[in-house]
Amino acid sequence: MSEELEQREVDLEKKINEVQLKIKSSPEVVRLADGLDTRNAQSIMNFGQETAVEISKFSDKILSSISNSSVEDSGRMLQQLNSIMSKFDPKDFEEKQRGFLSKVFNKVKDDIARLLDKYQTMDNEMSKIYVEIKQYESEINKTNNMLEEMFEKNIQYYENLEKYIAAGHLISERMKKHIIPQLENKMNTSGQQMDVINHQNALQTLEMVEQRVYDLEMAKMVALQTAPQIKLIQRGNYNLLRKIGSAFVITIPVFKTGLIQAIAIKRQKIQADAMKALDDKTNEMLMRNAENISTQSIDIARLTSGSSIKIETLEKTFETIMNGISETRQIEEDNKKVREEGRKKLIELQEKFENSKKH
Repeated sequence: MSEELEQREVDLEKKINEVQLKIKSSPEVVRLADGLDTRNAQSIMNFGQETAVEISKFSDKILSSISNSSVEDSGRMLQQLNSIMSKFDPKDFEEKQRGFLSKVFNKVKDDIARLLDKYQTMDNEMSKIYVEIKQYESEINKTNNMLEEMFEKNIQYYENLEKYIAAGHLISERMKKHIIPQLENKMNTSGQQMDVINHQNALQTLEMVEQRVYDLEMAKMVALQTAPQIKLIQRGNYNLLRKIGSAFVITIPVFKTGLIQAIAIKRQKIQADAMKALDDKTNEMLMRNAENISTQSIDIARLTSGSSIKIETLEKTFETIMNGISETRQIEEDNKKVREEGRKKLIELQEKFENSKKH
């Protein structure tokens, strides 16, 4: 997914160049230029207005999506996960001193119960966090899909603005090369007051057209700079998805499975050791069978002491989750900075655009 995003970023400049090349040969530009009534000041002021307004609304929508996204609300979830993981203690699964095995059997059962209670509680808490993490992952995907739609829409706005700008330049060129020279020649030849007024009106119209083109250029800059801002936000979200996928979505189930197996093996080991202790007492009375019972007890102990999940594996998955928590926090801090910078940049561009319309 991130490779696809990087490819899209590489193609952004190419796509913009293609739009510009397409606009130059577009018959729609000529149609827009021909359709503008340069004698009507209101018509000039409204030239390209709809697209420019949509750009402003579109920027507001992006700012709103950044401000209202609950992707930023993951700190509580990470704190909970960190608190749960802090309960894990590798010493719980280490071999106890031999003197412990000589205690009464009820004490052994109490130790098993405490161990089971601690890690069953931990398992239940992790299950709840795992559900929240999956929901968090789903929301990031939805946000990125929404941003992708925004990106495509922004390119469409950019293309429309380019058409109006190109049409404005075409109108300006016509007036400078044909209309104004003709009116100026007529004014100089006739000396009539009406011809003087028509020439002055044409100059004012040219100034209005050029000012309108400038306004549209400002709106285009908003669209142009919004595109990479969207991609920056997406990139941060994809980094979060990658970290969530590797450190949490995959590792937490592995960690939980390891806990279950480690607890089961620990339980068997405690019970086997307790049985061996009782057998040792019985051997004092049954010396004849001592060798066979001892051999069987050793075999049971060897059988139950082997574990498909090593303590080192639990420690490694524990470290992976803890590192994931730390890295995810850092990524989110970086994302907040990128979002804040993007938000400020868009606000500045909108203010420039709004100010340009007032002059």
